[in-house]
Amino acid sequence: MALPAPPPLTRPRSAVIAGVAAGVAEHLGWRAPVTRLLFVATSAIWGVGLLLYLWLWAFTPLRDGAQRVTRRAPVAWAVLAGSSVFLLVALQMNYWSLSQGVLPPASLLPAVLAIALAVGGGVWSALLDRPDPARGPRQDVLVRACASALLAAVAILIFVRSPAVGWQLAPVMLLIALAAALGIAVVWSSTWIARFRELQSARIQGIRDEQRAEMAAHLHDSVLQTLALIQNRAGASSEVGRIARAQERELRAWLYDDDEPADSDLATDLRDYATALELDYEVAVTVVSAGSSAERASGEVAAAAREAMLNAARHAGGEVSVYIEGAPGAVDVFVRDRGAGFDPADVPDDRFGVRESIIGRMRRVGGMAAVSRGAGGLGTQVHIRYPSAGARA
Repeated sequence: MALPAPPPLTRPRSAVIAGVAAGVAEHLGWRAPVTRLLFVATSAIWGVGLLLYLWLWAFTPLRDGAQRVTRRAPVAWAVLAGSSVFLLVALQMNYWSLSQGVLPPASLLPAVLAIALAVGGGVWSALLDRPDPARGPRQDVLVRACASALLAAVAILIFVRSPAVGWQLAPVMLLIALAAALGIAVVWSSTWIARFRELQSARIQGIRDEQRAEMAAHLHDSVLQTLALIQNRAGASSEVGRIARAQERELRAWLYDDDEPADSDLATDLRDYATALELDYEVAVTVVSAGSSAERASGEVAAAAREAMLNAARHAGGEVSVYIEGAPGAVDVFVRDRGAGFDPADVPDDRFGVRESIIGRMRRVGGMAAVSRGAGGLGTQVHIRYPSAGARA
C-alpha cells in the first residue's frame, strides 16, 4: 500500500514569526512546538539552526490565498527590548570604567549590539509589521520612534564618554557614534524612499499629461477636424460617415480617457452608450436617472440594458427613452422605443437575442426582465429589475 504524499512545503499566512516551523512541521508530519525547539537548539551550534531558518524563510513560498500575512509574536518590540538591555549594560560598564579610570575595548561591545538590535527592530517594523492588519502604520511609527530614541541614547553616551578615553579608542568611539546616527537614517529610510517615489511618480505623470495635452491639441487641429469634415460631407447615414464617427470616437477615447478607467456607475455608462448609438444609428436616446443605485457599469444590469438599447436603435430607430430608477431595495431600468413593436410570443424558438441576452441573463443572476408593448400599443418596452444584495439574501 503506497503511503500518501506529504503536503507541499509552504508557509502559512498566519504565523508566530514567519511560519517556517509550522510549514516544516506540517510537511514532515511533526508537531510545530518540537520543530521550533529543534531550530532553537541547533542555533547554539555555530548558528546552524538560525541560518537554516533564514534560508527556508527566503525560499519557502507562502500558501495561496488573498489573506494578508499576520504575525502573532511582537518581534519588533522584543528586539527593541534586547536593545534596551544592551544599552543598560553599556551604561553600567561606562560607570564602572569611570570608577576604574580605564575603558576596556570590550566595554564598547554592548553599545554596538544595542545599535544593531535597534536598527533591526525599526527595519522589521517598517517592512513586515506595517502591512500587518493586526498592527498597522500607527504601531510602526511608534516602534521606529522608540528605535530612534535608543540610537540617540547610544550616540549621546558615546559622545559624553569620548573625552575621558585615550586617543587610542577615540576613532572607534567616533565610528560607533556615526553608526548610531546612520542607524536613525536607516530606520526612517523606508518613509523617505516612499515619499521620493511619490514625488517621482507625480513628476512623471506631469510630463505625460503635458505631452498628451500637446498631442491632443495637435490631433484636434488636424485629424479630428478632418474626420468631422468627412462626416459632414458624406452624410450621417453613409458607410463612410459611420466609419469616420467610429474612428473619431476611438481617437477621442484614447486621447482624453484615463489609462485605467474606473468602473463607472450605471447611469454614466448608459449615457455613454447612448452617445455611441446615436453616432452609429439614426436614433436619439434620452437617459434619465432618479434615485440612487449601487449598480456598476460592469454588472449584468448594465449589459442587459445595453442590449435592450441596441435592439431599440437597430430595429425601431427614432426616439428611445431610458429611465433608471434606483431604490434601497432594487434598481429598475425601462427602455422604451416608438417603433412598430412586436409580441415576444411571436418570436421563433430559434431566435435567442432577447430571450437569452436580456431575459435569460437577468434570470440567471436573480433578477427579472419583461418585454411588452408600449403605452397604447405603440412601440416596445423592456423592464429590467434587479434586487439589491440584501433583498436577494
